[in-house]
Amino acid sequence: MELATDYTMWALFARATLTVKLVMLMLMAASIWCWAVIIDKMIQYRKARAEAEIFDRAFWSGEPLDALFDQIGTTPQGQSQKIFAAGMLEWRRSHRQDGGLIAGAQARIDRSMDVAINKEAAKLQKGLPVLATVGSTAPFVGLFGTVWGIMNAFIEIAESQTTNLAVVAPGIAEALLATGLGLMAAIPAVIFYNKLSADSDRVVSGYEAFADEFATILSRQLDS
Repeated sequence: MELATDYTMWALFARATLTVKLVMLMLMAASIWCWAVIIDKMIQYRKARAEAEIFDRAFWSGEPLDALFDQIGTTPQGQSQKIFAAGMLEWRRSHRQDGGLIAGAQARIDRSMDVAINKEAAKLQKGLPVLATVGSTAPFVGLFGTVWGIMNAFIEIAESQTTNLAVVAPGIAEALLATGLGLMAAIPAVIFYNKLSADSDRVVSGYEAFADEFATILSRQLDS
């Protein structure tokens, strides 16, 4: 009797059928996975913005670009530095031994920086499909658990041959818990997917703007 009147989440989970338990465990695991991705992406984007600001100040400090490139090296750690290094490396490779430039240098420099930007964009967006998938499927997975639980609740009602609320309520509550867990996983996933996608686009747009400015500087040197 005490168990039947216990409506805590743990008690509802413990009384659920095996199928509904598996659905609940799957949704809880998906929710934890989503929050891990959310926290990781927020930290990653904050670091990316901070690194971009620091490098932007160094780039526009008036220091010669060759000196800045020698300082950060060919395999830098920062995202903005990698884009700059890709452009500078191709710039240096485009010079012949006599000091002249190989034809098509501007196009190769642009492509090198575009490749670097695409690599960094892929890293920034890694994990976001998890949020999109959970956000779109978790409610349906929870609904499946609810339908399965309600089906078993009706079977128990038929077997007990009573519609007493004390008999009906526990099974319905267990079934609805699956939908609740599905929504708990889906709602944060959708909200943060939209936010983090916008944050990622802003960071990548910053990289693209820097690449355009850098390409313009190199273009002036090519023309001169």
